[in-house]
Amino acid sequence: MSSENSYYVPEAARWPIVGSIGLTTLVVGFANLLNGSSVGSTMMIVGAVITIIMIYGWFGTVIRENESGMYKKPEGISFRMGMMWFIFSEVMFFAAFFGALFYIRNLSVPWLGEGSTNQLLWSGFEAAWPTNGPANIGGEFEKMGAWGLPAINTLILLSSGVTVTWAHWGLIAQKRGQLVLGLAATVLLGFAFVYLQIVEYTHGYHELNLTLGSGVYGSTFYMLTGFHGMHVTIGAIMLVVIMLRSIKGHFTPDNHFAFEAVAWYWHFVDVVWLLLFVLVYWL
Repeated sequence: MSSENSYYVPEAARWPIVGSIGLTTLVVGFANLLNGSSVGSTMMIVGAVITIIMIYGWFGTVIRENESGMYKKPEGISFRMGMMWFIFSEVMFFAAFFGALFYIRNLSVPWLGEGSTNQLLWSGFEAAWPTNGPANIGGEFEKMGAWGLPAINTLILLSSGVTVTWAHWGLIAQKRGQLVLGLAATVLLGFAFVYLQIVEYTHGYHELNLTLGSGVYGSTFYMLTGFHGMHVTIGAIMLVVIMLRSIKGHFTPDNHFAFEAVAWYWHFVDVVWLLLFVLVYWL
């Protein structure tokens, strides 16, 4: 048990080693899969299972330590700083992909359409967006419109930001029912977003011929929206865990960093989607 001004130092943990083994197996398996190895998919499954076990065990340990009163103000500061740096790293992650989109769309494609460059490198190429590149790589395709499922998904994510904030207000006011109901609504909205994105991808592949092989537009479209969809899925799973903990009676107005961390992450996902909607779908 730590005092108010002391810093809790846990005993040596095995979970970092387990996590390293799991992630290494997962990545090496993926590399083998890309190179046509028959063991690639098996290694990925084994690595994923080990990683999930690590997450369950490590997070469970932290939850038990927190619920037993081992964490005080110094640990809370460390947790918040760690989460802020993690979100900053996520900002840089997406900034790299948005930067790639900007470079391709506003610099590279216009450059290929200039007079001397056009004649030298690829005569007849038209610098228009969206494009699949010179020679129509991947065949003809249609652009994904902004005002169908993407607009609905935008409304869903914005609504989920409201419901998670409403749940937070319930936690602060010690209204457990409002807390759980707000989290349940946020989880449903999050998985609804993922489902509709799967529907959108199916439509794109089978009806618009918009695939990862559809040149630079297809690759940037699925790279940006796919990574965002992965983040929404992870965030929705984390919200499920927070909801189950809330049902069990965890969190108080003065001790609920786990809730705050997931809420910060969810709001970050919302902001990224707004940028995606404007820069990828609309413009």
